[in-house]
Amino acid sequence: MEYVVPIKDISKIKTMKKILESSSLRDFVLFVIGINTGINAQDLLNLTVEDVWDGHKAKEFLYIRDEKTTEVRAHYLNNQVHIALGKYFKNHDFKQNDYLFKSKRNEKPITRQQAYRIINDAAKKAGIEDKVGLHSVRKTFGYHAYRKGVTISILMNMFHHNSRAETLHYIGITEEEKKQVKVDVNL
Repeated sequence: MEYVVPIKDISKIKTMKKILESSSLRDFVLFVIGINTGINAQDLLNLTVEDVWDGHKAKEFLYIRDEKTTEVRAHYLNNQVHIALGKYFKNHDFKQNDYLFKSKRNEKPITRQQAYRIINDAAKKAGIEDKVGLHSVRKTFGYHAYRKGVTISILMNMFHHNSRAETLHYIGITEEEKKQVKVDVNL
């Protein structure tokens, strides 16, 4: 597997979102959910409509059983996810048990390879020269969560890492960035 990096530049993320939304709402929603929840690639691809949609609106939380610990983890579906899902469901007729990221060829979800191509292609079109792929969406979530003040211990637990150093390396935090964490409660 090729090593990919998080997308650190917010303007590049916005550009990728525009590119994906203009080409495919499915691919746009894949990216938006990935960068806003940090769930792993396989769980992301296996999401069903009922995992995120109650029939009328997006759910507040996405619940996924962790295969390593078997515990059920809640992932918050923020406003960006709600907006993306609203657009997606407005333009598509889904059954609750349909895969959210259904292949155009069959009823199964798109493959990891196809998802990699989607994200990689959008990144290239957005002018990102670094190696970017499907796993970058999870790393992007971790990077931006850390930069906004989420504690490293929460991210370590989420990513099943054994050390702070492992998680910081995984999410692409440099020595300089370690010193620049924003803790903005914005009361």
